Amino acid sequence: MFRTKRSLLVRRLWRSRAPGGEEEAGEPGGAAEGRAHAGGGGGRGCCPGKVGRGGRGAAEAELKALTHAVLKRLKERQLEGLLHAVESRGGARTPCLLLPAKGDSRLGQHWYPLPVLLCKVFRWPDLRHCSEVKRLCCCESYGKAHPELVCCNPHHLSRLCELESPPPPYSRYPMDFLKPTDSQVLQEPGDRSHWCVVAYWEEKTRVGRLYSVQEPSLDIFYDLPQGNGFCLGQLNSDNKSQLVQKVRSKIGYGIQLTKEVDGVWVYNRSSYPIFIKSATLDNPDSRTLLVHKVFPGFSIKAFDYEKAYSLQRPNDHEFMQQPWTGFTVQISFVKGWGQCYTRQFISSCPCWLEVIFNNR
Repeated sequence: MFRTKRSLLVRRLWRSRAPGGEEEAGEPGGAAEGRAHAGGGGGRGCCPGKVGRGGRGAAEAELKALTHAVLKRLKERQLEGLLHAVESRGGARTPCLLLPAKGDSRLGQHWYPLPVLLCKVFRWPDLRHCSEVKRLCCCESYGKAHPELVCCNPHHLSRLCELESPPPPYSRYPMDFLKPTDSQVLQEPGDRSHWCVVAYWEEKTRVGRLYSVQEPSLDIFYDLPQGNGFCLGQLNSDNKSQLVQKVRSKIGYGIQLTKEVDGVWVYNRSSYPIFIKSATLDNPDSRTLLVHKVFPGFSIKAFDYEKAYSLQRPNDHEFMQQPWTGFTVQISFVKGWGQCYTRQFISSCPCWLEVIFNNR
């Protein structure tokens, strides 16, 4: 009854940490690195570490002491913002958490910059280095090379998606990207005010109108209020399929689509994987393309303008009968497609997007 508001905020934050962090901290140098990309964020890729009961307790105590030392540096208003970000899992728009850029924190045998440390505590216990994360464009520290203050809000960063090599067997599929779709026919050829248009599909049916994107960043989500952008739940759909209904309910915060200097990035804001196919993510000489699985909290550069301009149309007669659609990216929610799925084509996926970029 005598606890202050500040102490209650700190207790709630500690209870909201990602699972597995204390075991990660107690492992000897590099023992966790073999598990680094086994799964998604928030502890999905973290198997239970082989740490003794005493070692686990010591590691948790070290992590707790270090986390509380960092939280003591925050004002009450900053603690409230951090708690809102953590409990909403990034779904809510929360302010930057600005702290002096200088100064790292030691955890086990490693020194971590503060943004990486808070990401380890609240999102990815297996995170090792700042090169594994990317700032979102909503962050005040975005694009600043040497800021005096750096944002430590863990939900203002995303995890970089590493392209698998060699590709997993589930990811190969025929080159159906050369086939025209209704959404491509409906484009306004003279309209260059937008940098892309987005079409939402349920299986083989396009739902709702085309959405023209003019702002540099767009949230695509299912229910309000989960962003300021393309709300899929407001579109009229007649599809009564139980699978479609089930996948719809899992779209949640959806994705963020951002046009940046080096290309177009997709950030998975939802709690389930998404699957992406893009001509610029694969070898342009290949007759098959990859479908890339992107876990929650991860980002991938889904489209590269420079690569797209360099792509050549296939030379043989069969492909010349179809329009080249190298400026299109397809994204499915929750369910993937490819050789190891019953769904060979994205048109069999319950809920998916087609993003068509202006090529001028």
